[in-house]
Amino acid sequence: MPTLLGTCFGSWSLLGLCILLGSSIDVTRAKRIHYGYHQFGNRIVGGQEAEEGAAPYLVSIQTSWKTNICGGVIIDKQWILTAGHCANDFDIEELRIIVGTNDRLNPGQILYVDKAIVHCMYDIPAIYANDIGLLHLNESIVLNERTQIASLSTEHPPAGSTVILNGWGAPELNWPSVERLQTINLTVYDHAECKRAWDDTDSVDIGHLCTFNKRGEGVCNGDSGGPLMWEGKVVGLVNWGAPCAVGKPDMHANTIYYMDWIRRQIAGCNQRVN
Repeated sequence: MPTLLGTCFGSWSLLGLCILLGSSIDVTRAKRIHYGYHQFGNRIVGGQEAEEGAAPYLVSIQTSWKTNICGGVIIDKQWILTAGHCANDFDIEELRIIVGTNDRLNPGQILYVDKAIVHCMYDIPAIYANDIGLLHLNESIVLNERTQIASLSTEHPPAGSTVILNGWGAPELNWPSVERLQTINLTVYDHAECKRAWDDTDSVDIGHLCTFNKRGEGVCNGDSGGPLMWEGKVVGLVNWGAPCAVGKPDMHANTIYYMDWIRRQIAGCNQRVN
C-alpha cells in the first residue's frame, strides 16, 4: 500500500530505501505519497520566501507541539478547507489552526477544531480519490488585513495557466523545517498528459487538477491542503505526488469539481465526522 506520512514511519523508511536503491518496486504505487506530516521538514521545493501578508487566507494546521502537518484555506469565519487526509489523520483534540502570519511559530491567532469532515468517498474507488475535507473551528476567526476569507473559483484554469501556491512544505525530502512562508508559481498541466505521466492510474481522476513545472520545483511534505490560487481565487488543494519535485506532476483536489460537496457540508449535511 502507498505510505501516508504521519501514520507509517516504518513503512516510509523502507520505501525511501527502495527508491534510493533503484528497486523494481511498483513506481506508480510506491512513489505516490500524500504531502502531509513528515518528521523532517516543511517548505515548498524551488520556491522563495513570500512577502509579508501575501496569503492572508492561508492557515497552518499544526499539532499541539507546534509541528506543521498541513496547510488549509479560510473559506468562512469558522471553516477551513483542506485535504481529506489532513482532516482525517489526527484527532481533532490534537490540532490547532494558525492564522494571520508568515511565521508559523508566531501566530496572529490560534484557533481549535471542534469538527472534522471528510468526503464520504475518500479513497474510493481508488487510493487518493476524493481527498478533500473541512475543519470547523470552535470560535470565529478575527478578520483583518492579515487574515481574510478566500473565494472559491467557479472557472477551471486551462492547461498552461499559472497558479500560486503558498505553504510551509519541505525544500527537499527529509530536510529540516523552516518557519517562514514560501511561495511558488506552478503551471496547470493537461489532465490527459498528467494521467499518462502516472501510467494511467485510476488515482488520477476527474476530481484532480495537475501542476508541473520542471524537476526541482513543486510541492513537498507539509504542503498538503494548501490552496492553489488562480486569478485571486481557490482552484485546488494539494493532495499527493512523487516526493519531492522529482519530475512528475503534483496532484490537487479540484475545488470546482467539489463545489457542491463543500456547500452541502457547510449547510449541515455532514457525511463523515471525526
